Amino acid sequence: MPSLAEEICIGNLVSLQTLPDSFTWKLTTAYSDLPPSSATVEESIPVVDLSDPDVTTLLGNACKTWGAFQIANHGVPQDLLDDIESLSKTLFDMPAERKLEAASSDKGVSGYGEPRISPFFEKKMWSEGFTITDGSYHNHFLTLWPHDHTNYCGIIEAYKAEMEKLATRLLSCILGSLGVTVDDIEWAHMPENSESKVGFGAIRLNHYPVCPEPERAMGLAAHTDSTMLTILHQSNTGGLQVFREESGWVTVEPAPGTLEVNIGDLFHILSNGKIPSVVHRAKVNQTRSRISIAYLWGGPAGDVKIAPISKIVGPVGSSLFRPVTWKEYLQIKSEVFDKALDAIRTDNPSNSPSNVL
Repeated sequence: MPSLAEEICIGNLVSLQTLPDSFTWKLTTAYSDLPPSSATVEESIPVVDLSDPDVTTLLGNACKTWGAFQIANHGVPQDLLDDIESLSKTLFDMPAERKLEAASSDKGVSGYGEPRISPFFEKKMWSEGFTITDGSYHNHFLTLWPHDHTNYCGIIEAYKAEMEKLATRLLSCILGSLGVTVDDIEWAHMPENSESKVGFGAIRLNHYPVCPEPERAMGLAAHTDSTMLTILHQSNTGGLQVFREESGWVTVEPAPGTLEVNIGDLFHILSNGKIPSVVHRAKVNQTRSRISIAYLWGGPAGDVKIAPISKIVGPVGSSLFRPVTWKEYLQIKSEVFDKALDAIRTDNPSNSPSNVL
């Protein structure tokens, strides 16, 4: 069976007038209790100015009530955002055979290919992407841009540096809203060479082509991120939607000079459920393609256990989640997907030692 990359690129699906059955969506088992695709509301997620003196409180309120927010005055140079967006467009505009030369392997995630959550859904998603998790992208870029790969690698390195700095700043502020600091995380002050430092990051370049029947398609299906937090740069074309129980599906319109932030599952665990991870998805449209760049900021690498911060739990409280490494959590999520947090809850009767994944 051809991969998503082969179907979208080689099959040139964007030129079709009707949507193929393999891309036609209905309700699925994952998050099937959420409203259907058409159920959206006119509401906006909070926009937080990072230069505001009350930024810690503002971020805390946004996290607790939404699990997502946009940030202004974040300090990331606009030229760099323009550069990585241009890099993404150049990559996805390449002929199919060129992109497939940089495809991710069956066992790896780095490189060109379909979303990692694709195996959990019967229908295909109207998108393509390129994942950067380690230095392997240097070889991929050499394949894609034999004469300009150094320049493009430099853009990625600069972007990673800015995102890591911003993510660290956000982490500190959000923890502050809970009355704790980074120093209260046991593994946060390990030596830099221990391979266990805070924030193991990855970059995902996403492309959502023009779709002949967007109301029947899905760019990226509903899910939560297996991260501490995700920082997203959107092109001028909107498509991101976040879910809030009180509101339903809310579209996050791109605002000039802002970045969007989603709280991930690991922060949900770290905060003992006080700051929830947010369910989100991406829709497509019939007139314009969309580019987004996601910086996925995770927990410590290696075999370091992630657990609720003891100061948040308190002397008489109880941890809602058992300790888990990021590797272990990713394995759990690869097996049960949207039930991953439930699978490590300490108050779940099915999580007895004999039933733990």
